[in-house]
Order: sequence, then C-alpha cells, then structure tokens
Amino acid sequence: MMKLYGMTDSGNCYKPRLLLAKLDIPYTHVETSSRDGTTRRPDYLAKNPNGKVPLLELDGGRHLSESNAILLYLAEGTRFLPADAYERALVHQWLFFEQYSHEPNIAVRRSLIRYPERAAVATPEKMAATLEGGNQALGVMERQLSQTPFLIGDALTVADIALYAYTHDAEEGGYDLAAFPAVSAWLKRVEADPGHVPMEHTG
Repeated sequence: MMKLYGMTDSGNCYKPRLLLAKLDIPYTHVETSSRDGTTRRPDYLAKNPNGKVPLLELDGGRHLSESNAILLYLAEGTRFLPADAYERALVHQWLFFEQYSHEPNIAVRRSLIRYPERAAVATPEKMAATLEGGNQALGVMERQLSQTPFLIGDALTVADIALYAYTHDAEEGGYDLAAFPAVSAWLKRVEADPGHVPMEHTG
C-alpha cells in the first residue's frame, strides 16, 4: 500500500489526499511536519532530500515529491487528466499558476495568521503584499470561472483540485470570497463532485 507523508492542515498535502479519495485508492497517511522537525530527520531526508511534504511512497520503495507532480502521477489515465494534448497543457498552465501566483500569496498569508511562530515574518508590508497578490490570483480565476464551470472547461481536473486546496479556506487568510462570486460557485461545484472529502480526511 502507498504511503503519503504530510501535514493534515497543509493545503499542499490535502491535494493528493483529495484525489486519492476520489479515485478510491487506499493509502497510509504518515503525519510528517516541518513544524515539529520530522521533515529534517535523516530517515525522511533519505526519502526526500528537499525536506518538504507531501511525499508519496510508492509500492516498491520509489518516492515522488511536490504536490502537483503527485497529482499528475495519480491522475494518469483517469477522468482528472485530459487526453487531449492542448487541454493537458492547460492543466499544467494552471498548476504552474497555482505554485507561482496563488500559493505564495494565499497560502502564505493564511500561514502567517494561523501559526504564531511565524508572527515575526508577518510584517505589515508582507501582509499587504500577499493580500494584493492573492486578490490578483483570485481575479484571474474569477475571469476564467465566469466563462466555464471548471478551470479547463466542463469537467473537473487536477487543476481544480490543486487550486481548490488553498482557495476553499482563503478567508482564513483574510480574503473576501464574496467579492469573487464565480470562484465561490466553483468551490461548491468542486465539493459536489463524487468522492469529495474535507481537509482533515486522512484515508
């Protein structure tokens, strides 16, 4: 059985758990956190030298890190990854957007508010910059989702799963989702898709 190393309250770690639930694939969740030092232990670094989560341990001992790479691997041959080359490229486009424009603002701002040990980093300048950047990212999503039910069109893909993870609790980071009605409606469509599980689900 596969093992998934990750933090329960991390959006990046939620992504593969959500897809595994939708695919009804059994796995073992191993709570592993950068906050308690377990990601810096020698046994973990032997599996992932980057010392981050999530990390997927496959049958046979191979390992795969980076949340969106894990999504692409698990989605291969399923309804969550289009067969058409252009649509697959659009999925990758949104995955890059999620990691470069969305997560560094929305997820980071949430973590600065959520974790007391990060208070020293939560300067007024940092909070203002992440609020502005996050609202810009939500605006990009709003424009797309005003035109299509999901990010790639009519069907939910791993692009939606990736962006759902940190968007669904963006209000914890001080974002006003009411200002983005198409995004808010999309969140409900994602949640209505078969096999949906909440963030605290660990298999």
